Amino acid sequence: MRFVSILYIVSMLVVSCKSETKKETIQTSDVTEASEVIENPVTGNSSLPKLFRSHDNLFLSWTEKKDTTTTLFYSTYKNGTWTPSEAIISGTDWFVNWADFPAIAENNGTLLTSFLQKSAKGTYTYDIKLNVYPSEEKKWNKNLLLHNDGTKSEHGFVSMLPSGDTSFFVTWLDGRNTMNGGGHDAHSEHGSGAMTLRSAIVDAKGTITERTELDARICDCCQTSAAQTENGPVVVYRDRSETEIRDVSIVRFVDGTWTQPQTIGNDVWEISGCPVNGPSVSSLNNNLAIAWFTAVNDVPKVQVVFSENNGESFGMPIQINNGFALGRVDVAMISNTAALVSWMETVDDTTLIKLVKVTHNGVVGAPKIISKTSAERASGFPQLEVIQDTAFVVWTAITDDASTVKIATQPLNTL
Repeated sequence: MRFVSILYIVSMLVVSCKSETKKETIQTSDVTEASEVIENPVTGNSSLPKLFRSHDNLFLSWTEKKDTTTTLFYSTYKNGTWTPSEAIISGTDWFVNWADFPAIAENNGTLLTSFLQKSAKGTYTYDIKLNVYPSEEKKWNKNLLLHNDGTKSEHGFVSMLPSGDTSFFVTWLDGRNTMNGGGHDAHSEHGSGAMTLRSAIVDAKGTITERTELDARICDCCQTSAAQTENGPVVVYRDRSETEIRDVSIVRFVDGTWTQPQTIGNDVWEISGCPVNGPSVSSLNNNLAIAWFTAVNDVPKVQVVFSENNGESFGMPIQINNGFALGRVDVAMISNTAALVSWMETVDDTTLIKLVKVTHNGVVGAPKIISKTSAERASGFPQLEVIQDTAFVVWTAITDDASTVKIATQPLNTL
């Protein structure tokens, strides 16, 4: 793969989507962490956390690994406490990747989770499996195959939302058309096909309908993100043009049909491989906020844009980072005109998780440091949600021989 400078080679070593076991040591500096780390239900060698907010409750999923077995857990935060952790499903044949974490969502008592299971011996041959917990039956329906293409290819980077009373909208990256080339564009050349973006509806019984292709050519290993608007769901993702421009795009469900992809920000970032740094979207009423990472001309940035019309149009991008941004963003709207953005950046050889408030008219608050972290891949992607007057950030803290899921809170009135 061709890279344009030494600086960018270094940044790609940080965000490459290859798995890696080597640990690196980050230097520390005199950094004050503003947030409060709280007790949580996670134990053992844990990683890949995901947060989902439903009204005033939080749902947390994560994985724990023991020997060769990986187990998917979840817990609920309600009335100020976490419920005891519950194991959903375990396996020895899962595809466990630092950037492609299981998803979780809730809809009126019905839960939906996902994980990745290897479908063949190839490095990048794996399927998306779902687990559904219907509110009426109160029993998990496990190991449901999301896609029906039958190919031994990549499927992953799932986002899910409530849809209707007890169903879910699910979107994912689907590599069924990439088979001729043998895999991942960050590691090997593709054949005639490209990675696609697809969606479906999953009901409380696990029945999967309305499978739809949303975009026929997208970036191969960047996270998707989805939000519900007054018109219907929207999906944001890293696109991929024929000339290897990999900017962020949005597709919207309007009047019963999906729009054509619309570019966000117009960065014109030309890069021959996947940067493994997807966007994030959050909605409130008819308002949207989208945050993303870009590195045009080897200048890394974290930016956010706002929409006041369900994503039909957007304002100008607002840059929020001050240091060397690594990206790994998340966003949560806190009012019709403001959002919180979390991201990772390196300052004086120390990698930090930061949180900031930004308004639609470009006012960026003073960033708060949530925690020191590591730039290596095992630290994963911090997750952000807001309930009532508090922001919750969850991430993976790593040591030489283990990893642990941590959760911190930050009062909104301090931002």
